[in-house]
Order: sequence, then structure tokens, then C-alpha cells
Amino acid sequence: MKIEHVAMYVNDLENVKQFFERYLGAVANTMYHNKTTDFKSYFLTFDDGARLEIMNKPVMDDLEKPLGRTGFIHIAFSVGSKERVDLLTEQLKKDGYTVVSGPRTTGDGYYEACIVAIEGNQIELTV
Repeated sequence: MKIEHVAMYVNDLENVKQFFERYLGAVANTMYHNKTTDFKSYFLTFDDGARLEIMNKPVMDDLEKPLGRTGFIHIAFSVGSKERVDLLTEQLKKDGYTVVSGPRTTGDGYYEACIVAIEGNQIELTV
């Protein structure tokens, strides 16, 4: 069994798509747009075949997203090396994103950095 894809609602569909394309190498499909409901989505595919669906619709609740909440807390991306984690973290910080931890080696041996990057959601960069 494998996870086929993960989906998330976002406010700014194009901005979120561009984030994943620019920083994490995602390739987006053609936007799906249901003209009846005004639902829109992209499937973003990453180099190992993993997929993330980003979606938008006219009426959504956008509640506060504290980092210690229950439910899904981050999406982790393996970027291939400690050096790449460091470089990408520095670039994201330079571009105005909030680095909440790292880069560092965690107690369980992961080398990672966590960034609040997309509409209050956390992205983890790891080897």
C-alpha cells in the first residue's frame, strides 16, 4: 500500500503552486476548474512520484493554525543532503519565510529544518 496523494485547501492557489515549483521542484498539471462550484485544483508531482493536491473553493474556513495543533502538522520533503537542507533553508529565510527550527540533527537522527511557508502551514526539509 502507498499513499496516493495528500490534499490541502489553500487561499492563494497560484502562489502556493509557485512556492512548490520554485523551492521543491514540483511539476503542476493543468488546473482543474469546476465552473459550477468554482472549485479549482492542481496536482503537484515531485521527482519521486509523490503527489500533493492543492485546492481552492469560494467559501472556506481559514482558522488559526497554531504549530501545536492536532491533525496534520507538516509536510516533510527529502532534499537529498545536509548541504541542500542548509541552502534551501537559508534561501527561504532570505525570501521572508519563518524558520521555526534548524537546520539541526534531531534526537532521533534526522537532519532537518522546519519553515512556516504556506499560509501558516509548516514545511520540513530533511536529508
